[in-house]
Amino acid sequence: MTGKADWAGKDFYAELGVSKDASAEEIKKAYRKLARANHPDSNPGDTVKHDKFKAVAEAYDVVGDPEKRQQYDEIRSMPLGGFGRAPGGGAGGFDFSDLLRDRMAGGGAGGGFGDMFGDIFGGTRTRAGRPQKGADIETTATVSFTDALEGVTISLRLTSDAPCPDCHGTGGKPGTKPHICPECDGAGMVASTVGGAFTLNETCPVCGGRQLLYDEPCPTCRGTGRGMNARSIQARIPAGVKDGQRIRIRGKGAVGEHGGPAGDLYVVVKVSPHRLFGRKADNLTLEVPVSFDEAALGADIKVPTLTGVPVTLKIPAGTPNGRTFRVRGKGARRSDGTMGDLLVTVEVQVPAVLDAATRDAVEAYRAATAGKPLRSKLFEGA
Repeated sequence: MTGKADWAGKDFYAELGVSKDASAEEIKKAYRKLARANHPDSNPGDTVKHDKFKAVAEAYDVVGDPEKRQQYDEIRSMPLGGFGRAPGGGAGGFDFSDLLRDRMAGGGAGGGFGDMFGDIFGGTRTRAGRPQKGADIETTATVSFTDALEGVTISLRLTSDAPCPDCHGTGGKPGTKPHICPECDGAGMVASTVGGAFTLNETCPVCGGRQLLYDEPCPTCRGTGRGMNARSIQARIPAGVKDGQRIRIRGKGAVGEHGGPAGDLYVVVKVSPHRLFGRKADNLTLEVPVSFDEAALGADIKVPTLTGVPVTLKIPAGTPNGRTFRVRGKGARRSDGTMGDLLVTVEVQVPAVLDAATRDAVEAYRAATAGKPLRSKLFEGA
């Protein structure tokens, strides 16, 4: 979710294409329509629609929640230019963060005005220790053509940013005790004047928002509190996955902060081509050579299937080159468990070399059909 400090600069209603007075049902309907149209699984490789999908999801996360929507509307309606303190602290202005601290000291820390703007201006001391969801991770996996159709469990080796395993994210040498940061007095935030207009709080540059300092930094992470987490996981690739499809695996991303949940893992699947079969939606495709006499006189031919058990295909007399036949139930498995079809396209073969007997037979055929030129209609009316 977008931080509340960013809400004032974004028009979530416009992003969803609804008015600010729209009902909850209208907002939900608009979100579902846009989410379906721009979903990454339906638009592989379309970064514009991927970005639109993220923006729509962000907007619905706020205005689709009654409590967040109320806070968003209040933030958007406030004349921020009227708040703040001019440099030097003139009588005509005041420090908004002071107002919030006074509000919270008066018992407003439990919610409402003080709690809402505490996230924007850093009015609380607990901000640095709040649980935070870990980052999402994206990786690529290559599977065989057959595994993509039938589904497979694969092993993935992942490396992601995580709290240092030795200091657990504190940045201090294990076994040493911390002390309160003198720069921010343990608040994790310091005051900063923005554009000379009003005073905001930002993360303390000395303690990095941790509120505490260690005299001896952790030798593993050199005081950053961060490290790399390498691990192997088992991921299930569902049956029927398509080349380039992006699969989401919840909770397998980067480790969360301060007890927060892990992020998600996105696996982009690459499917290796098959030497015989192709794929068209839920159907398999196959090109089969046939001889001239089989196409002209008709024949029963055997064709392979992906399972290895051949099927007999009846070729009618007079079949032209490039005709496609459908073998039902021999294609890819659909999401509902049913099977697609096998589409067999025949390719009439012309021999490159003829022996004497075959040449005599072809010459006899030419003589028999000499009175029926194939191209006579090309010149009619020319």
